[in-house]
Amino acid sequence: MKISVIGLGYVGLSNAIMLSRHNSVTGCDISAERVALLNSRQSPIRDDLVEEYLLRDDLDLAFTTDIDAALDGAEFAVIATPTNYDPETNYFDTSLVETVIERILQVNQTATIVIKSTIPVGYVESVSAKYSTDRIIFSPEFLREGKALYDNLHPSRIIVGERSDRAQKFANLLADAAEDSDVSVLLTDAREAEAIKLFANTFLAMRVAFFNELDSYALARELDSRQIIEGIGLDPRIGAHYNNPSFGYGGYCLPKDTKQLLANYSEVPQNLIRAIVDANRTRKDFLADQIIARHPKKVGVHRLVMKAGSDNFRQSSVQGIMKRIKAKGIEVIVFEPTLEDDEFFGSRVVRDLGAFKQECDVIIANRLTDELSDAADKVFTRDLFGAD
Repeated sequence: MKISVIGLGYVGLSNAIMLSRHNSVTGCDISAERVALLNSRQSPIRDDLVEEYLLRDDLDLAFTTDIDAALDGAEFAVIATPTNYDPETNYFDTSLVETVIERILQVNQTATIVIKSTIPVGYVESVSAKYSTDRIIFSPEFLREGKALYDNLHPSRIIVGERSDRAQKFANLLADAAEDSDVSVLLTDAREAEAIKLFANTFLAMRVAFFNELDSYALARELDSRQIIEGIGLDPRIGAHYNNPSFGYGGYCLPKDTKQLLANYSEVPQNLIRAIVDANRTRKDFLADQIIARHPKKVGVHRLVMKAGSDNFRQSSVQGIMKRIKAKGIEVIVFEPTLEDDEFFGSRVVRDLGAFKQECDVIIANRLTDELSDAADKVFTRDLFGAD
């Protein structure tokens, strides 16, 4: 079967590689540089398994910038373009998704369009009406940055937002391509699938916010956060997972998905969803105040990325801390090896780690690494367990 995948970020590339194990897949992206890297079997994203699979010779996988060529003869057209949250409209920016839908409808008369991009509740219904088509379905993605291909090969669940033969066929494609044989598959209606994605990520954000607020309380009252977290984690209903304090939730999904879900509640009474969104801002305010109270002349940010093994720092929580510190007139410098520029939003980028540590009065690190051990007296972190 021929499948096209449009958009080759974490979601699109990992799906393209996985599906090409048993199908003929053409991945398409508007970035000529990204496509050139992939055609030379180099990964444009930080993901060890992606890098490994790109070097294999048993995948039926090609890459192009020509969307018409990618769509030619495809039975399924998977859309994995970005849908960033737009604070002005209080809504996901789905313009790229719709641009691709329009093109698919123009050049391929039969392909089932599968949206993998995160979308608002009710989107498939509205866009199907807009384009007078019944060919669009949604299948949510549940991936970790840096582990996208692994999570596709070992999925916690497969969800497709339509109860139909074609939805089952697509679910079977995903299940057959996975390395696990006992994957849970759920076919739902469209709006329910859209809600599953947003509620799942909002629950994760709620858990992050809970342990961060616990940690804030412990800091303010001079208690040992780790002891408290370990104690409550022994309750099997709570568990000792996803419990490591941080500077706040960030990254590709949690900030935008929680805000979009809150927007979807515009006419529905709620308290908790608003609190989850607000808690992230409050946490950054509190930790910035903790750092400012040390009266540093120069603060260093050790890594902008959200977690180990990732090259993403979009919406990283440490950026919010930076802004608050700089607003007090304190100089902030950055050590981030993935940056090519000499400045990051007005902050000087230092590439010599030794010089970076020597210059700073305080070093803030969302996640600790061994390379900071010789500057431990300068480090401010809430990483208690050495985990993401």
